Amino acid sequence: METPVIIVGGGPVGLAVAGDLGWRGLPSLLIERSDGAVRQPKMDMVLVRTMEFCRRWGIVNEIETSGYNRAHVQDNVWVTALAGGYELGREPFPNCIEEACPPQSPQKRERAPQNFFDPALARFVRRFPQTELRYQTEIVDFTQDEKGVTAIIRDLTSGETQEVRAQYLIGCDGAGSFVREKLGIGMTGNPVLTYTTNVVFRSRDLESVQDVPLAYRYIFVDDEGTWATLVAIDGRDHFRFSLVGGRDKRPLSDEELTAAVRRAVGRDCEIEIVSTMPWTRRELVADSYGSNRVFLVGDSAHQLSPTGAFGMNTGLQESVDIAWKLEACVRGWGGPNLLASYEIERKPVAARNVAEAARNLARMLETRTRKPPAEIFTPGPNGDAARKAYGDWYTERMSHEWFTLGIQLGYRYDGSPICVPDDTTPPPFDPANYVQSSHAGARAPHVWLADGRSTLDLFGKGFVLLRLGKNAPDPRTLVDAAATRHVPLSVVELDEPAVTQLYEKALVLVRPDGHVAWRGDAPPADVLGLVDRVRGA
Repeated sequence: METPVIIVGGGPVGLAVAGDLGWRGLPSLLIERSDGAVRQPKMDMVLVRTMEFCRRWGIVNEIETSGYNRAHVQDNVWVTALAGGYELGREPFPNCIEEACPPQSPQKRERAPQNFFDPALARFVRRFPQTELRYQTEIVDFTQDEKGVTAIIRDLTSGETQEVRAQYLIGCDGAGSFVREKLGIGMTGNPVLTYTTNVVFRSRDLESVQDVPLAYRYIFVDDEGTWATLVAIDGRDHFRFSLVGGRDKRPLSDEELTAAVRRAVGRDCEIEIVSTMPWTRRELVADSYGSNRVFLVGDSAHQLSPTGAFGMNTGLQESVDIAWKLEACVRGWGGPNLLASYEIERKPVAARNVAEAARNLARMLETRTRKPPAEIFTPGPNGDAARKAYGDWYTERMSHEWFTLGIQLGYRYDGSPICVPDDTTPPPFDPANYVQSSHAGARAPHVWLADGRSTLDLFGKGFVLLRLGKNAPDPRTLVDAAATRHVPLSVVELDEPAVTQLYEKALVLVRPDGHVAWRGDAPPADVLGLVDRVRGA
């Protein structure tokens, strides 16, 4: 069998790679060891940039209607117990129906746990007949040469093996990545932040027995500090309890885990344990993102604490970055250095997100060193005052995790060999706040157009040259240069003041992934050189 691209791993990131390639008309084979069912949803927040890509693919409605109760309260709250305990603080958020889009985006974040999100992505992938999904199939071995990769895969049901030849292989096979191990790539960072155990359970009466007003996420604090969290997975009767351990690994029995859940609830209620999963929070980034023909995407390239919901969303950004470059190289217009830019662009973003997630965890666990005062567990005015003071401090510390639009949208490919900067200074990076910019490497800004579209709706399939304002220069030389190199390029003319003001330059060249490659008030003297640079040649 032959295919342009083999994708190993069928989680959300692998599905996104296959989906984006299929959307671009490029065939691929995706293999996944499991049957595709998600019994332990590891993610549940789809951040703004990921929703922008879902908008591009035309599946926003699929995500919004995938199964989560969008009317459920989205507050984050820190408590001593749900019943018979105290609420220490709360960060209120509108529910998914009422939340407005930020002014910098046509989309907002969505709550779609992995058991809803993965099937929605799989349905998207299956729209493309040139894309093949094979579940219960594993990779046994692979070798690479100058022209491609030869992989041996095995059907876990029949035991039969098959040889597959491809131009590229993409490892989306998670933290224990076979692909990464086969390449001999190590990881740098902290291999253990905490040992944690998840308990997914169902309870029809949990919300009826609690005294604390409803929230999405509950963080539990006792006299030793933060010890557990609880989230409403589907906004109905499906919950995930996480017993946050320390750096000492200790197996826990079902009886111990059930007791821990009941301790957090504070009152007897019906609890049906669906599954348990011990796991390790890490702070790791791969030393390399791959080789000439094999690349790592998602958790195979980085592992981070879920504090901030950056993990899957970082991987999905990577899937879009690698997909357009794969298409360019398979179709022949991508230069020999284009795929090498994947690591150069994405590894610094992953390192930043991994570090920020670890800082969020450290803030949450600060309570273990700054122990809660005993007064917060006692009734009366003194207890009320102590709870407010402690809760205010905790709320301020945790706000870093809740407000992260700069992380979500503000990643910029400074120093990328396929972006051409000018002599102006881009806005500084701020994790919480995001200032839109058309500087080289930045996500092209969102502006609502007169016809109701977003500027983001203009980008995706090929390069787009924006010609802005009444007196924008003739771009013909740049268009001809792109045609000479067979680079797909379309010109969009806009004379809308809001766009012209925000994009700043008369000509802005936007890449297929929606990031700015170059901008200027006139075509450069060497237009062929510009085209060669942005296509990786």
